[in-house]
Amino acid sequence: MSDKQEFTFQTEIKQLLNILSHSLYQNREIAIRELISNASDSLNKLRHIQLSEEQYRDDVPLEITLEPDKEAKVLVIRDSGIGLTHDELIQNLGTIAHSGSKEFLRSITTKEGEAKPDLSLIGQFGVGFYSAFMLAEKVEVITRSYREQNGWRWESDGTGRFSITAAEGDVPRGAQIRLHLKDDMDEFTEPERLKFIIRKYSTFVPHAIKLAGEILNEQKPIWVEPKAQVTEEQYAGFYQWLTHHSEEKPLWHLHLSSDSPIQFHSILYCPPSNFELLGFGQIQHGVNLCAKRVLVQDDCQDLLPEYLRFLYGVVDSADLPLNVSRETLQDHKLIPKLKKVLTKKVLDHLASLAEEQPETFKTFAAQFGSIMRTGIGSDFENRERIAKLMRFHSTFSATESTLLTGGLDDKSPSPSVSLDDYLKRAPEGQSQIYYLSGPTLDALAKHPHLEVFRKRNLEVLLLEDPIDEYALIQMRSYNGKEVMSIDGSDIKFPESTNPTEETEAKSAPPHFTRVVELFRGALDDKVADVKESSRLTESPCCLINPRSHMSSRLQQVLGQTMREFEVTKRVMEINPHATLIERLCELTANSDNDEFIRDCGRQLFADAQILDGLVPDAEATTARSLRFMEELARSKPAIVV
Repeated sequence: MSDKQEFTFQTEIKQLLNILSHSLYQNREIAIRELISNASDSLNKLRHIQLSEEQYRDDVPLEITLEPDKEAKVLVIRDSGIGLTHDELIQNLGTIAHSGSKEFLRSITTKEGEAKPDLSLIGQFGVGFYSAFMLAEKVEVITRSYREQNGWRWESDGTGRFSITAAEGDVPRGAQIRLHLKDDMDEFTEPERLKFIIRKYSTFVPHAIKLAGEILNEQKPIWVEPKAQVTEEQYAGFYQWLTHHSEEKPLWHLHLSSDSPIQFHSILYCPPSNFELLGFGQIQHGVNLCAKRVLVQDDCQDLLPEYLRFLYGVVDSADLPLNVSRETLQDHKLIPKLKKVLTKKVLDHLASLAEEQPETFKTFAAQFGSIMRTGIGSDFENRERIAKLMRFHSTFSATESTLLTGGLDDKSPSPSVSLDDYLKRAPEGQSQIYYLSGPTLDALAKHPHLEVFRKRNLEVLLLEDPIDEYALIQMRSYNGKEVMSIDGSDIKFPESTNPTEETEAKSAPPHFTRVVELFRGALDDKVADVKESSRLTESPCCLINPRSHMSSRLQQVLGQTMREFEVTKRVMEINPHATLIERLCELTANSDNDEFIRDCGRQLFADAQILDGLVPDAEATTARSLRFMEELARSKPAIVV
């Protein structure tokens, strides 16, 4: 094996190296960050092995050393970790596709195959080693595995091939990455520049990082310190280390310590923004799991439920055995207990945040409310806690002028009404929580269904997003109050809001029954029934959903996504005192008007569908509208008087 062996990089890695070696991305210091991170991972693995397997223990310190040589234009990053065998060099550095290499290439290239400028997330895809070629024209790796006596030398100029030879002399355990720097990379041999980079990105790496004998990084595990002894700067610095977002501050943090029933220390962070809202797809952050300050798993997603996936942090438990493996970790009895405690603590913290820091909570709800509400369907134990954190628009949160005009501004505020706020304002005897679902706030505020609720001064939640409604119907009730869509047939009004005798509805006009019959005949295959309305005060009609616990809009959404789901036909309710309906009652005296009245029924049905965010029969609706306009135009005089 002492002869030089030549190998070809796997195809995706060739593409990756070509992008990195020609990258104009200014923040090339991330290459140092990634190589330090890899060295730290190697040391963590060796520490874990030494704790569980006595034969591999020795007195060699677990540390990382930087050795710049300005004259030779070389930077060496050395660690005393697990090292690599001959086969691991081949497998890990070139010929077998890494799971993240294709994903990373997709993330940094456009449809035209051109590289995007931001490469800072390279470490998240497990291909951070290759960032070395952003700095170096040639990279050497001299390494010896903790399992072997002899070392190996890996070498490549990043153009498509690499070689492996047996290393000469006594190679210490671990690895040294030798970067033969490009002509314009002299800054990476300057001690002050290297110190700045280490302190910026690697302050909390749990191993000493040395340069000329000086330790550059802090090793203080702040999560085990008393809260009173940790500064805001330290909290922010630790967050920046976790996220690799060097200029970003978290929206909030939660520092926890517990001795019973489980012993653990933890710091959890909420980022200031939700990248999923920007179209990046579902992001899985995970939390670092430690046992007595020793990293066990750096992406443990079993410690928090899916609806809290946006949190970063560290959980350190002395009750977790040091020799637990990743394979047995998921089944370890401690993990569900930790998850239960952490989840409750986070939800309690958010409830406190809503009361004590409303502006911070408002930002949180705007960014992460869409993720949080999914927990109502999956976490039955914490369902009411999650529901307490949801925020909605309502007829109360709109301005008085908006309610008077029946519309909402385009620049309407963020949802601010909680279910508890809603119930505090509910009148005596109200047994239901009313909501209305629709495509836009403006359309909702003008909806005919609200007329009777305005008349009775009853608040209604306004839901733009079908997911909000889906979350509400998963609950069915909150604090003993039934959740009900106001387009349903089972609406119950509190007696305290009943109209007085003087304002009770008058009887229907003559021939109203005939109008209902004509509408019913015209819409026989489209509605379940047509009948007189007791809820409308101004609009001529509305559509009522017999399936009260699920609005017509949500049924339509489910019908489009689930083949087996059948949308319920609705009941069309007619307001006998609307101006149009009263005129149609008069027109029934002449049977020649019957088809016109039927057409009016069809058009009113189509209009009601549009108000509900549904799509009517476009061809029939437009043809009918044209016919109405032609008739109206013929009735207009052409002579100027």
